[in-house]
Amino acid sequence: MADWKKAALPTSANLRDAIRSLDESALQIVLVVDEKESLKGTITDGDIRRALLRGEGMDAPVTKAMKENPITAGPEIDQATLLKWMKQFTIGQVPIVDAAGRVIGLETLKTLMRQEDSGNWVVIMAGGLGTRLRPLTETLPKPLIPVGGKPVLESIIERLAEQGFRKIFLSVNYQAEKVAEYFGDGSRWDLDITYLEENKRLGTAGALTLLPAKPVQPFLVMNADLMTDINFRKLVHFHEKQTADATMGVRDYRLQVPYGVIDTRGHRITGIVEKPVQSYFVNGGIYALSPSVLKYVPQDEMYDMPQLFEALIDDGGLATAFPIHEYWIDIGRFEDLDKAQEEYGAVFGKQRTGDKVP
Repeated sequence: MADWKKAALPTSANLRDAIRSLDESALQIVLVVDEKESLKGTITDGDIRRALLRGEGMDAPVTKAMKENPITAGPEIDQATLLKWMKQFTIGQVPIVDAAGRVIGLETLKTLMRQEDSGNWVVIMAGGLGTRLRPLTETLPKPLIPVGGKPVLESIIERLAEQGFRKIFLSVNYQAEKVAEYFGDGSRWDLDITYLEENKRLGTAGALTLLPAKPVQPFLVMNADLMTDINFRKLVHFHEKQTADATMGVRDYRLQVPYGVIDTRGHRITGIVEKPVQSYFVNGGIYALSPSVLKYVPQDEMYDMPQLFEALIDDGGLATAFPIHEYWIDIGRFEDLDKAQEEYGAVFGKQRTGDKVP
């Protein structure tokens, strides 16, 4: 049984506290309790993302996102029944409460059943020219640029391997031989890497036509120049739960107007908003796709992922947004690369030293 107090937060906590608790406890749930340790509600990663989509900010109270009256169990329940419940209701955690509703424990699916390897494929677009990082990329392809003492693409692959993804496709073009020489067949990370060789640049979606077979399950597609600690399995689960055709990982991007904005009606001023902040969701370069969307990708043509989403939407398909609240940065510019270098240790742990980086 997990230490439930690692996942406990008071009702006065906010969404930022909940995200921090999810990251630090690794229990994938927050238990919202009162001063008597009575359970008031639970919060999962999905609850937070739904709250963000509704427009709630990070300072919103946890009560805005929590699920009231969650599924709980008494201390007398046996593990077989508990496991059956978790599978039936598709939940990963069940709080254990006493007769008075006080939390006395927490059971997790992870402790009751070993996580199986994922059968979902992952396609990583690793063939870009890295034009904005020249002259650095004149001799080194962007996926091999070191961040934290190892290539940025290696950090991606390590995280995928840790989460059980075993079949990786690397779409390569520019300095492809260097990428293949470094990563080989993937056995070093206990996974299988296959290379999709672009004879010409095909964009962020066009290379999907090079897959040797059509996937039988939803698959991930992402860019090779991202540093992120996202849980990719949650993205796949979200995509499947929404029964979506395509899901885009999106980031919250905010712009502050440096002036007071005037609301008017005709010549009359009706209000003044001082330096307002505009919030937008922007493309995070990480996607979950159902195999059926491959029909939109033309053969042997430059085709980018936004074009695929537009074609799908125009055709009446379901495209969904998955908010990425975890650490995320695109190292496509020198200022972002420098920032990633500075933040690596705090986000991903101690930097690796002494290793040879091509």
